Amino acid sequence: MNTRLSVRARGIGKCFGDVVALDGIDLDVAPGRVHGLVGPNGAGKTTLLGLLLGLAAADSGTLEILGTPVGRTLDAPGGVAGFVDGPGLYPSLTARQNLAALAALRGDVRANRVDDVLDEVGLTDVADDRTRGFSLGMRQRLGLAAALLAEPRLLVLDEPSNGLDPAGKRHVHGVLGRLAADGATVVLSSHRMDDLEALCDEVTILATGRVVFSGPLDKLAGENRELDYRLRTSDASAARLLAADTAGVRLVDDAGSRPGAAEATVVRAATPALDDLVARLVRAGVAVRELTPVVSPLEAAFLALTTPQEDGG
Repeated sequence: MNTRLSVRARGIGKCFGDVVALDGIDLDVAPGRVHGLVGPNGAGKTTLLGLLLGLAAADSGTLEILGTPVGRTLDAPGGVAGFVDGPGLYPSLTARQNLAALAALRGDVRANRVDDVLDEVGLTDVADDRTRGFSLGMRQRLGLAAALLAEPRLLVLDEPSNGLDPAGKRHVHGVLGRLAADGATVVLSSHRMDDLEALCDEVTILATGRVVFSGPLDKLAGENRELDYRLRTSDASAARLLAADTAGVRLVDDAGSRPGAAEATVVRAATPALDDLVARLVRAGVAVRELTPVVSPLEAAFLALTTPQEDGG
């Protein structure tokens, strides 16, 4: 037993008939971390989240949650909460009534906890509205409030940012960040790479039921990985000439030739070569006004690790 990890999985396998959903999954998640699960549709993310919530049992391998071994029964240790495939709500009840009913079922929730979590997720103003009229984003926030009722040490969420507007997303990000800062562990899936990069300390990328990467986000943006960057400067012509003359840098798209982009171009480089180009631009008196990845490091790694390679033979 390893009490230092919130989640410890070794060789987890899960099949549904002839379909292999998880194939030898290893996963470690430490307390106080926000851990993202990424993968194409059908990669096994929802199945893995279901195992963590006790909604399904693994066919093989070992799983420890909050230091407790999980067997082959549909159960999860205390201290775990969350949802997969969206939160389950009673549409005829108000937000407050939904949470009060859940608190009564649990029996271990403090009396004032319902109002506390409604305030925490920003739903106090609609607490007495029936949930049948809630937008997708409001239902997601209420699902998060329901998961927070029992003050979980492991929070498991499936696409928690679905339907959220920018303000709602920022609010939810703040809630999850505070939970992790207080020592709780958050495991979430998302198709939104910007959400994962903003929230997560580390990610696990799944493809066809297997782990193809697991580790810190900065490890994905390794110094030797080439990315495309949009470069906007005070002198586009000089910047393109210097880029073409810098070892390890390639001009990908002459964006400066397009209307409305007179000072921009796209270059492909790894971090050391890009640093060299920036230094050369500064020495030449060319101001760098923008240098941003065209595709985020996480999205680039996701595509590289999960897209089947064509046979060039």
